[in-house]
Amino acid sequence: MLSLVNPTPAEPTVEPPASHGPGMTEAPLLAVEDLTLAFPGAGGWQPVLRGLSFEISAGELVGLVGESGSGKSLTALAIMGLVPAPGRILGGSLRYRGEELLELPEARRRKYRGGRVGIVFQEPMTALNPVLTIGTQIVEAVRQHRRLSKTEARREAARLLDLVAIPDPEERLKDYPHQLSGGQRQRAMIAMALAGEPELLLADEPTTALDVTIQAQILELLQRLQRELGLTVILITHDLAVVAETCRRVLVMYAGEVVEEAPAAALFDAPAHPYTRGLLGALPHLGRPRARGQLTAIPGQVPEPGQRPTGCAFHPRCAEAFEPCPDREPAAYDLAPGRRARCFLHQGGDSP
Repeated sequence: MLSLVNPTPAEPTVEPPASHGPGMTEAPLLAVEDLTLAFPGAGGWQPVLRGLSFEISAGELVGLVGESGSGKSLTALAIMGLVPAPGRILGGSLRYRGEELLELPEARRRKYRGGRVGIVFQEPMTALNPVLTIGTQIVEAVRQHRRLSKTEARREAARLLDLVAIPDPEERLKDYPHQLSGGQRQRAMIAMALAGEPELLLADEPTTALDVTIQAQILELLQRLQRELGLTVILITHDLAVVAETCRRVLVMYAGEVVEEAPAAALFDAPAHPYTRGLLGALPHLGRPRARGQLTAIPGQVPEPGQRPTGCAFHPRCAEAFEPCPDREPAAYDLAPGRRARCFLHQGGDSP
């Protein structure tokens, strides 16, 4: 885990459109609106994503953060059309360049999945097939989305491994996943995600289980690829330190909802939601005065889908909860261009 040392959010590697997020004037690359995803449970369908809404502009590198169980990975799977059975999308909209993905037949959806939208899964050792060589797997991904012969696809697979900085790529194509280091496996996963020449890349916890040095290399690689290929990247992570080093804008998720959305600099300078303040308070800071140097912990845990509390989902864990929080769900209140928070503290200037 990277430590947060007086974080200065990263400079953008690709300049995004002049307006993005709430109130944006240009059509977004990806628009998620009021999306509800549920799994069957006691008493019927239990929502895991509830009214999820956000927009991503072309050329952005956006961080999607939150604790385990917040719904981050399921958001990525919903965008890809890979919701695990028996899960089901019960309502809402997923639009890519204005086209509604939820209404596409499966054959058309496959052109997006791995083609226009690529994904880097959380754990490459389980995502990669252990009985097939790296070359076989990347060649298959290339030929799935591009009209290339086997020879051309193998040449392209070697080029992709070189692009993600794996040395001696022709030889590495012959290796099986277990023959690569953890960092090399993650790079191979990124190469496979790029096989269909996507516009949007979903990177789901790409630095998990890697040591700090390799984490930094993978983050630098994603930034370089975004800059050189003009990619739009959603970086999914539980680690705000990773976001501070990488992203221009941040979406904070809790219990299947986006509870805060802000430019990274504004979020780290003045977080608007108590949950975001709790996440930041739990990060180590060098130079924190010793008397106040203890890390803060958010009590409790993210509720299970069937145990979601009434009112604001975060209120049982929130030190700033007041009268309306247990009874009513807060709206997402606009605070400034590109900034909003789902918290009654910002309802018309009300305060507890």
